Amino acid sequence: MHDVIEALRLPSPAPRPQALAFDGERLWMGSISTDRLYAIDPRQWTVLEEQKVPGKPWGMTVLGDELRVVCGVGEEDDRVIRRFVPGHGFKTQDEIECPEATGSQLSYDGTYLYLSQWYKRRILGLDERGEIVREIDVPHQICGQCYVDETFYLVTTDDEESGVYFLTRVCANGKTSSEDLGRIPFAARALAFDGSRFWTNHREANQIVAFDR
Repeated sequence: MHDVIEALRLPSPAPRPQALAFDGERLWMGSISTDRLYAIDPRQWTVLEEQKVPGKPWGMTVLGDELRVVCGVGEEDDRVIRRFVPGHGFKTQDEIECPEATGSQLSYDGTYLYLSQWYKRRILGLDERGEIVREIDVPHQICGQCYVDETFYLVTTDDEESGVYFLTRVCANGKTSSEDLGRIPFAARALAFDGSRFWTNHREANQIVAFDR
């Protein structure tokens, strides 16, 4: 198995970049150091918008013209999914409590949100009330997630301290099957797709990395 081929490695606009999502024009990043969201122009690498997060932004996805953000709140870091409207900020409506107060990465298939539970090695499909409508088992721990062409692409690992990470494809259309497509040679967090390249974070290096599909 080969390493993924890096196309870009750029400094994060804030330390410890954790969450990523691409809305068609902007790359959104959430930092767990500053507890803020940043909208980045991927061509000029400039910050276009910045907003405070009500919690730690562990993961996020695009839903129409809005974002949904997995936020860690309180001393126990309980996870809730909160609604964010670019240009306006976070809204109190439509908040979803994550099952078992856990979950990190997030994606959306046009109907349901999909929340990953890292150590349980599974993805949960959630309806608008947060009820579980589907469970997808994954052979590795999940630390990044996006949904492209009816397929989940994941950043995975078997041991976060090992430094061994994978780009994993999970086809969940009908019978679930998974395949490791390549190695990611650093401790990656989050996964976004801009139509041609994947983006992830090398969090502890304070860098954002693009690699080819």
